[in-house]
Amino acid sequence: MHLSKRSLQIQPSATMKTSAQAKQMIADGIDVINLGIGEPDFETPRVIEDAAINAINTGKASFYTPAAGLMPLRQAVADTTNTAYGLDLTATNVAVTTGAKMALYATFQTILDPGDEVLLPDPYWVSYSEQIKLADGVSVPVATGETFKVTPAQLDEKLTAKTRALVLNSPQNPTGVIYDKAELIALKAWADANDVIVVTDDIYGKLTYNGATFTSIAQLDDHLSDNLIVINGASKTYSMTGWRMGYVIAPDSVIKQLSALLSHATGNPTAVSQYAFLAALQGDQSAVEKMHDAFEERLNTIYPLANALPGFNMAVKPQGAFYLFPDISEALKLTGIQSTAEFVARILDEAHVALVDGNAFGVDNHLRISYATDLASLKKAVDRLSKFMNQNIQ
Repeated sequence: MHLSKRSLQIQPSATMKTSAQAKQMIADGIDVINLGIGEPDFETPRVIEDAAINAINTGKASFYTPAAGLMPLRQAVADTTNTAYGLDLTATNVAVTTGAKMALYATFQTILDPGDEVLLPDPYWVSYSEQIKLADGVSVPVATGETFKVTPAQLDEKLTAKTRALVLNSPQNPTGVIYDKAELIALKAWADANDVIVVTDDIYGKLTYNGATFTSIAQLDDHLSDNLIVINGASKTYSMTGWRMGYVIAPDSVIKQLSALLSHATGNPTAVSQYAFLAALQGDQSAVEKMHDAFEERLNTIYPLANALPGFNMAVKPQGAFYLFPDISEALKLTGIQSTAEFVARILDEAHVALVDGNAFGVDNHLRISYATDLASLKKAVDRLSKFMNQNIQ
C-alpha cells in the first residue's frame, strides 16, 4: 500500500519507544527499571477519580461536548491561569484538547504555513520537531551551550524572513532548567521586535524545587500578548497522563481557528476526562503538594548519586520537571562505547535500566534519566549503572 511522504518522514517518539521496549522486557519476566518516560508514578488523586465516576453515574459523560471543551472547564482554566499569571483571560481564550501533545499539534497546524520556520532551543522535547514537520513547517535548532537556555543573540543567528515562531519550555524537558524573569524579558523583547510568535510550553510550571520559582513569559504583561500562545495540561501536575487533558491559551482569533481544526480532528476532548479535570482545577490541592514534595526529595537524593557515576557530569542541578540530563562524553571515552545510542542500548540490555538517548532531544553525548518513580527503584537503578560502568571501563 502507498504511504504518504508525510507519514514516512516522521520518527516514532523516542521516549514512547524506549518505554515500550522496557515494558515488553518486563512482560517477558526481566527486571527492568524504566526511567525512560516522563510519567508520574502516582495514581490520579481520588477526588479527581470520584468526579469522573460521578459524571458517568449521572449521565454527563455520555454525550458530545463543544470542540474546544466544556465552557465551565474553559472558564476554570482561564480563572486558574488569571490567578497564577495575573492575566485577564476569558473562556474564549482557552481550547481544551486531548492532552498537551494535541494542544501543540493543533497550535502548529493553526499558525504555520508550508516552509515557515520554528526556532527550537536545544535540547528540546522530542515531539516538537515532528509536529512541526506534520504542519509542513521547518524546525530550526538553536544551540544553547552549557546553560541550556537560549539568548537573543543566539536567536539572531538563526533568524530569517521565514521565521514564524519560537518554542520555549520552562521548566525544561529534559534538563530541568528554568528561565528567570530577566531572561524572559529579553526574549519577549526580541520576539516583539521581530514579529515572532512565542509558543510557551508551561506543562512543568508547578514542579519547581528547592526554592526555585517559575515565571511564565505570559506573566510579563497584565494581558495576553497578541504574539503569545500558552500550552499546558493536567498530566504532570495532577498525575493524569492517561486522562489526556491539555489546553491552549491564545488570543480569541487563534482559539476560534484552532477550535475549528479540533472539530475535524478529535470532535471534542473525552467528556469524562473533562469533568475529572474540572474537579482537579477546582478541588483540594493537597495531593498535588504531596506529589511535588516527593519529586523534590527524589531529585535531592538521586542527583548527587547520579553525578558521582564515572563519566557522568551535571554541572547544574535541575530546578524543575523530573529529569536529569547528564553529559556522558567522559563515560563514552572510559568505556570505549562509540555513541550514546549504543550506550543506552547496552545499559538496557546488560543493566536492565531504560534511559533515553539525548540525540532524541537534539543534543549528542547526553542521556535523559527520569526520576518520576519511587526512591528505592531510583537507588537500585544508580547501583546498576555504577556496576555497568565499573565492568566496562577500559
